[in-house]
Amino acid sequence: MIKTAHMPVTDAMTLLDSWLQRQLKAETSVWLCDTCASVAAGGGTRALFIAFSTAGRRAGRDDLRLGEVDRTAAQAARSGWDPVRWSIDQAVRTRLVLALPSSDAKAWLTTLDQLFAAAGLEELVALYQALPLFPHQDLLAPRIAEGVRSNMKPVFNAVALDNPIAGERLDRDAWNQTVLKALFVASPVARMVGAQRRANTTLAQMLIDYARERIAAKRPVPGDLWDAARPGCDTAQRVELDRLQHSAAAATA
Repeated sequence: MIKTAHMPVTDAMTLLDSWLQRQLKAETSVWLCDTCASVAAGGGTRALFIAFSTAGRRAGRDDLRLGEVDRTAAQAARSGWDPVRWSIDQAVRTRLVLALPSSDAKAWLTTLDQLFAAAGLEELVALYQALPLFPHQDLLAPRIAEGVRSNMKPVFNAVALDNPIAGERLDRDAWNQTVLKALFVASPVARMVGAQRRANTTLAQMLIDYARERIAAKRPVPGDLWDAARPGCDTAQRVELDRLQHSAAAATA
């Protein structure tokens, strides 16, 4: 598990505010600002839950339009954070959760757990992909583990892809299983933040064995398996991987 310095919540809120200001209608922007102020002032969680559930209807589900300057700012504020595939409602939901007072870690986590428990699929995706922006990162391990175990592909992707949290917080065995699962469900390993850094010989052998099984069953090998396995290979594994890749290519020629 790799721990990193956490992004200050105020930095995330500032960036989200600036991006949303460009796309939200004036009345929606006022609603979001007022709701966040109420939540931040400790005005109870009811306003948060209502706003969170209605964000899609109020803000719309268009793509969040980000340029290279915005993506650079996101990376500078939180290493590995790339919200280029986020939608407006996801950004709004994230902003609402970030407004929640967090000085009392237990109370904050209780409210976050309640949001997860009540969330539908699109709300779960927003929550999981926002995990790296939340305070109290050391309390999020159960959520990360739950996300990568999910049998709902959009939820799994929200944790595993374009999200630094899995690469930072999962132990080696859990990380290796997450990479293998990504191949099983046809999620692009190349979008797993930290895939190169966390490559290891155990994972390489798992992927070699998986490729061998697929070839023996005359089934196609996921194309990104080779790139996922190669950085962690030792010399003997690299030879075997190359042999298997050649065999897989010949079978499909």
